[in-house]
Amino acid sequence: MLCAWNALLGILPQRLRRDVDTLGKESMQELRLRLHAPPELVLGSGSRWLTGDVTREELTFLLNAASRYSPWAAQTLAQGYITGEGGHRIGVCGQVVCNQGVVTGVREIRSVCVRVARDIPELGAELSKLTGSVLILGAPGWGKTTLLRCLVRSYGEREAVGVVDERGELFPPVFAPGKRTDILTGCPKTVGIERLLRTMGPGCIAVDEITALEDCQALTAAANCGVTLLATAHASSVRDFLSRPVYETLIAQKVFQTLVVLRKDRSYRIERVTL
Repeated sequence: MLCAWNALLGILPQRLRRDVDTLGKESMQELRLRLHAPPELVLGSGSRWLTGDVTREELTFLLNAASRYSPWAAQTLAQGYITGEGGHRIGVCGQVVCNQGVVTGVREIRSVCVRVARDIPELGAELSKLTGSVLILGAPGWGKTTLLRCLVRSYGEREAVGVVDERGELFPPVFAPGKRTDILTGCPKTVGIERLLRTMGPGCIAVDEITALEDCQALTAAANCGVTLLATAHASSVRDFLSRPVYETLIAQKVFQTLVVLRKDRSYRIERVTL
């Protein structure tokens, strides 16, 4: 298992680093910091509460350290997150700034969720046998991104794989992408899929977290060009997936041949279907 653990510790307020390192190095999934409340360490076995209430200065320190004052990171903050070094995602909550209905920033941040990025290459042993287009289903925090990395490496042994890594979480420098992988970082999925098709000639395209109708339309267009697809989607079951209107295009066009359905304990099952 790989993790840029020291990079994560480096963005935390000094007083939290020792406890987080001692309690969370092996199994921490998230660290939740809420203004005027104790820090919550989310482990695989449950939550642990650390001592001392979170201050506004500590939230500010974490965000400044994670973004390294990068203008690009400040832009992604308007979308509710920053991607820290090592692929760790820092989600934020507070009072947003809107301009004509479009969120342009976040001020008076009151909550931060640090989600740990871990790479577990050994998970890919069974997945390496898969062929065709594959969709990974699971609820937030169940390990969809981790499995997608394994699939990209596996498919990259056989063909060129283009990855649209919109948030820079799939393949930060600490995680090896594989032999035949071309990565487009920081680009919206809809734009990135078209760009890869036009410029890189991939046999396969991979994207993380399909959340919008536009994503589904772009994937369907790529499938119609003969490209194999690897993707993840928020759904706790196949029934949940089939009931969501946003995915109707993928279902109607029978884009995916295989579903990998995650469970809460991060185990999974493989279902051969025609979607």
